[in-house]
Amino acid sequence: MQVVVRKVKLPQDYPYIAEVLNTCLPEPITAQDLELDDSKIPSQGHLYRDENKLLAGFDRYVIVAVNAADIPIAYGISWRAPWTAHGELNHRLVVDPRYRHMGIGQEVYRHLEQWAHSIGASKLNYEIRDEDNSALQFATQLGFKINRHVFESVLDLSTFKLEEYLPGISKVEETGVVITSLDKLDGEIALKEQALYELYRDTSYDIPGFSGEYFDQQEWKKWTLDLPGSSPNYLFVAIENNQWVGVAHVLYKGATSSFYHEFTGVRSSHRGRGIAQALKIKSIEAALEKQPQYMRTNNDSMNTPMLKINRDYLGFRAVPGLYVLAKNI
Repeated sequence: MQVVVRKVKLPQDYPYIAEVLNTCLPEPITAQDLELDDSKIPSQGHLYRDENKLLAGFDRYVIVAVNAADIPIAYGISWRAPWTAHGELNHRLVVDPRYRHMGIGQEVYRHLEQWAHSIGASKLNYEIRDEDNSALQFATQLGFKINRHVFESVLDLSTFKLEEYLPGISKVEETGVVITSLDKLDGEIALKEQALYELYRDTSYDIPGFSGEYFDQQEWKKWTLDLPGSSPNYLFVAIENNQWVGVAHVLYKGATSSFYHEFTGVRSSHRGRGIAQALKIKSIEAALEKQPQYMRTNNDSMNTPMLKINRDYLGFRAVPGLYVLAKNI
């Protein structure tokens, strides 16, 4: 099949890109979602070499493969953010299943790697669904190797027995820890966001698979508090002696009447006391007010404590997740 690989034309390509991406995403995405994400990213990138001559800065290269009618049937993006580990690029490549095994993916990838070479990247990261054997074979043939496994889990909220878990909150609160939602906390918004940012930053470094630098506060806000479905009443913090020691944040997904558990973090000095479990129960309690069908989350395979909370304690069940692959170039 004759195809042409070209740069994206926006906004007209958004609906077709969303259609392609929805063939592999666990939750549907819309053209409006894509446009909103793009609006958060500067249109002009800035790449440079650090003191070790590794690629740094930010930029992206976005392409599609189109058919004879100029309709995108495959999507590819190579990008790095300011907080991406130096030298590295992140890739995503999706071909509409109806057009696979025709060489389209190889052609899109050729353009992506060519751009990576042209800007001096030294490592490429790539994510694929772990049940997609065809995509795994494609990636390994290109020289990618599995680096990590990100497990996805789903909790059926229609049958969740909240009353069985509420004592877990009381047990933690009896030790002097206050667990409350962001909207119920007094104080200036700027000060609360500053405290929350520092809590996210300090607990994120301990997450298995985390690399690079952390967001600055402005970028962090774009990709946490300003995410679709985020709300102050769906963000819970644990406070002890006026110190913010833990956080849990869930996002409402109106299209599927569900929630996504975006983040849980507890300071290392306060772990092992049941605070993470209590925060998760609080977030589930708030979510249940919407009468959702389920809650979804992701955990790195090396994050054993969080996997134990989600699956053994709360009853999340395993569903297909992601392989994170890498390739040195």
